[in-house]
Amino acid sequence: MTATATSVDESEQLEPQARPASRGVRLVRRFLPAAVAALSGVLLYVSFPPRTLWWLALPAFAVLGWCLRGRTWKAGFGLGYVFGLGYLLPLLVWTGVEVGPGPWLALVVIEAVFVALVGAGVAAVSKLPAWPLWAAALWTAGEAARARVPFGGFPWGKIAFGQADGVFLPLAAVGGTPVLGFAVVLCGFGLYEIVRQVVETRRTHAVRRSAAVVAVLSVVVPVLGAFASRPLVSDKAEDGTATVAVIQGNVPRLGLDFNSQRRAVLDYHARETERLAAKIKAGDVPQPDFVLWPENSSDIDPFANPDARAVIDTAAKAIGAPVSIGGVVAKDGKLYNEQILWDPDKGPVDTYDKRQIQPFGEFLPLRSLVGAINKDWTSMVRQDFSRGTEPGVFTMAGTRVGLATCYEAAFDWAVRDTVTDGAQIISVPSNNATFDRSEMTYQQLAMSRVRAVEHSRTVTVPVTSGVSAVIMPDGKITQKTGMFVADSLVQEVPLRSSETPATRLGVLPEMALLLVAAGGLGWAVIAGARGRRTGDA
Repeated sequence: MTATATSVDESEQLEPQARPASRGVRLVRRFLPAAVAALSGVLLYVSFPPRTLWWLALPAFAVLGWCLRGRTWKAGFGLGYVFGLGYLLPLLVWTGVEVGPGPWLALVVIEAVFVALVGAGVAAVSKLPAWPLWAAALWTAGEAARARVPFGGFPWGKIAFGQADGVFLPLAAVGGTPVLGFAVVLCGFGLYEIVRQVVETRRTHAVRRSAAVVAVLSVVVPVLGAFASRPLVSDKAEDGTATVAVIQGNVPRLGLDFNSQRRAVLDYHARETERLAAKIKAGDVPQPDFVLWPENSSDIDPFANPDARAVIDTAAKAIGAPVSIGGVVAKDGKLYNEQILWDPDKGPVDTYDKRQIQPFGEFLPLRSLVGAINKDWTSMVRQDFSRGTEPGVFTMAGTRVGLATCYEAAFDWAVRDTVTDGAQIISVPSNNATFDRSEMTYQQLAMSRVRAVEHSRTVTVPVTSGVSAVIMPDGKITQKTGMFVADSLVQEVPLRSSETPATRLGVLPEMALLLVAAGGLGWAVIAGARGRRTGDA
């Protein structure tokens, strides 16, 4: 009995029972992944313009990979949601500049659901071989869904739009924003997998060669693909050149109430055009072939108001070139956000009606519900705008100018079909005056830089209050204005007619990546079902 008791005591001393972790340690273990996921979302936001820290997207997705790998789909959903909040809350804060935090928070809460669904999917595929591939394709699927629903979609914040200064940018010419974004996300997840493989090798002293090779390829292939795509990026003229003038007339005051000063905005743009005409006459700047005004530069309908028509006509005659005017036009009881081609001799000769109109800005979904929440919001959109149906391409002094009005620049199809319809350059007339001096204008400018490379076209960005710019087909900004100043830009730009692979392929690369995502998710579901059956057995 004594010997047995002594043996037990010694055993307890040699192998003490593990003490349960303290409450504080348990709380840290429970909430650390969520905190890290939120911070990695913030890191992704910091990678976006106006900062040029594009490379921060890679560690952001690497850390997200650490948060999601091996989790249940439910945990992935929650971690994906807090990642989405960390990313979208600061990225979209400009949406509440003039209308308060309510719409901003509502938008982010809804958009983060898409990121949460991606998080659930990534967690599910993270146990598969080559999981970074499936995970990156799932992110692309999430962006594709966000670009389409609800209310026509909201693609703002696509990973591609943060890469205008990055090494991956040439991939936009290969497969558009889906391929560019996929490459960045794949590289980020691949970085985490490399680190994980190194740690696992040191722990087990065994190398899983196939997994290591896949991890390395996840990083190397996107980088090599980007460098191999550089020959697709060119700013050489194929159809000669054209001299373009971009007018930024400025607005009387910041904020939403600039719309109540519509005549002043029109006068400002006419005045800046006439000021440019005086410089041309003095020989200080060259004569432009055509002139581009921004969206909402004439919110007074020139077809219904003779005084507005006279102001525009005088400005067009002074500059001696066709002018594209951004107007608000009523036709058959419907309201349109319209670009009007104004000839100095003939007056208005062509129009383009904006097709992708902005929910809660140009039309109000769920009007009765929104009014019940806040009547002031319904008063901001008293009448819904109607959509155009045809691509906008103006022939201006022999040059085919494609038009993607403001919000449309975020949508792949809205820019692409101007090029397939014959555009030799692209114009993105915009009005950012309602968003004060927020980052919105820089985020939108980055979109236009990506579109320039995607379709190998010069892109001009005339904005009411800035930043207006001229962007070469290689994505470089050659001229830009300040914000809330009256200014004009005149430049000779290359005209191009060839189509990049991205232009020719259209939606096909995105569809291929959606099939990859579906394949990975299907594999994960089948593998999970088999695992459960094996466990039951």
